[in-house]
Amino acid sequence: MVRTYILLAWTWTRAAAAYPVSFWLMTVLSLAVAATDVAVIFIVFANTTSLAGFSREEVLFLYGAASLPFTLCDLFVSNLDRVSRHIKDGTLDTFLIRPVSAWLQLAADRFTPTRAGRVVQAAAVLGWSLTALDPDPGRLWMLPVMTVTGIVVFAAMWTLAGAAQFALTDAPEVVNAFTYGGHQLVQYPLAIYGRDLVRGVTYVLPLAFVNWQPGLYVLGRADPFGTPEFMRFLGPVAAPVLALLAALAWRQGVRHYRSTGS
Repeated sequence: MVRTYILLAWTWTRAAAAYPVSFWLMTVLSLAVAATDVAVIFIVFANTTSLAGFSREEVLFLYGAASLPFTLCDLFVSNLDRVSRHIKDGTLDTFLIRPVSAWLQLAADRFTPTRAGRVVQAAAVLGWSLTALDPDPGRLWMLPVMTVTGIVVFAAMWTLAGAAQFALTDAPEVVNAFTYGGHQLVQYPLAIYGRDLVRGVTYVLPLAFVNWQPGLYVLGRADPFGTPEFMRFLGPVAAPVLALLAALAWRQGVRHYRSTGS
């Protein structure tokens, strides 16, 4: 399965690299566009010394910890939200009759390697913030855990978004509000939001386990909302549960899909 994905992604990469100037220009441009999010954070802290009690470096850490898994998923699986276009065009049938998972084919469809610039930017911000904060080395084991958790959560969200298209057919903007919108939500400390919203992204859609709860552990901070300490370690539990629900939703969407007959 992984080998098939790599082959499909490499095919699209070779196609993009056939125009090297355009390829590298788009890569740099994607990095520059992503950098605007960091610029906003610096603008905010040009007018204040803390945001909901968090310093600039701590906010940049939370930003990087959320953006790294998100940009990886944006690079590798975000094309799942194109399923509505394939349904309308009648081309989804071709994915379903091939002896390869339709999910994998759709994820690799029109793979865009130039998005790698965003991954580099997110990793750079995360690395710089860790250097500036110098957290307890004994807590750094959480970093790979939260990154993997974030990848699973965002991949599951894109899968749910794709599954929803089987019912909505033509509403990619609606489901993008949960994928891209979810990323925008967790770029900042959840302490700036209302308690009910934070409960929703903790107990319903587990975005809080991408960077907020494990991030509090890395930073050695208490949760402003008073959640118990063990919540910092539940990401590896919440992420697979969401992934299972997403897999079931995707399977149901495919099973209920009605071919165009083309």
